[in-house]
Amino acid sequence: MLMRTDPFREFDRLAQQLSGTWSRPSPMPMDAYHCGDEYVVAFDLPGVTPEAISLDVERNVLTVKAERRPAALEDGVEMQVSERPLGVFSRQLFLGDALDADQISATYDNGVLTLRIPVAAKAKPRKITISSKAENEQQQLSA
Repeated sequence: MLMRTDPFREFDRLAQQLSGTWSRPSPMPMDAYHCGDEYVVAFDLPGVTPEAISLDVERNVLTVKAERRPAALEDGVEMQVSERPLGVFSRQLFLGDALDADQISATYDNGVLTLRIPVAAKAKPRKITISSKAENEQQQLSA
């Protein structure tokens, strides 16, 4: 088997291992965008099973935590190259009061965790009717 020699590959691998361990989680890449009446947040979590992902909301702080463990190898199998990051990945998002944290939905497909966070009804734009003083007096007389 031919392998290209890169003198810095080992340094990169060590730095990646040190940045994300079970005792010190590393961040996970994400995209976030506003779409209609909701915010959509997508996290890249390839190779993580849905059971290894936890979502918690406490005091408007959304915590996403995922864990990728080493693959179980059969007896007699020897690992040759291991470059995929292992350990715990974690990310916290601070949700503003304008978002409805009680209505968050989550889907996991093809290694991407997608969260949909709706805008709270109280934060949506609304029209306010303006009444005149004469209308108010007439309403009071008719009541």
